[in-house]
Amino acid sequence: MSKTEQALAEAFAGESQANRKYLAFAKKAEEEGYGQIAKLFRAAAEAETVHAHNHLKALGGIKSTKDNLASAIKGETYEFESMYPPMIADAKLEGNSEAETSFSWANTVEKIHANLYKKALDNIGKNESVDYYVCGLCGNTLENEAPDTCPICGAKKQMFKKID
Repeated sequence: MSKTEQALAEAFAGESQANRKYLAFAKKAEEEGYGQIAKLFRAAAEAETVHAHNHLKALGGIKSTKDNLASAIKGETYEFESMYPPMIADAKLEGNSEAETSFSWANTVEKIHANLYKKALDNIGKNESVDYYVCGLCGNTLENEAPDTCPICGAKKQMFKKID
């Protein structure tokens, strides 16, 4: 990887993290009654997304939908097979139950994502309509309907967001 490609990869990661962080900050500002500050955080988060997309494009990281699905499957599989298991074990050893829960939920959901991507790749071009619902507590991602209770974290149905 060239120096510029390495820089693009680092910039993509940094801008992506900034986007997520600013959205979390916006949510907290809203909870504390600072609507204008929340709006500023959301605006900056959107700008960071633009930067991240530009960097990823320049890096050649956006390909055909089939290639993108294969990349997503590879990434999700890496996360649940290799990345999260040692994190879960370390958090457990260190007695950090909040981190252990966060890692465990993510690990479980990454398996679901890999399977959903595989299903999409297998059905590409069939134009089947599927609704997706995401749990606002653990990230569980389900097709067609939100359950009354999340099977991963126990959240109630109203915690699920339908994705358009």
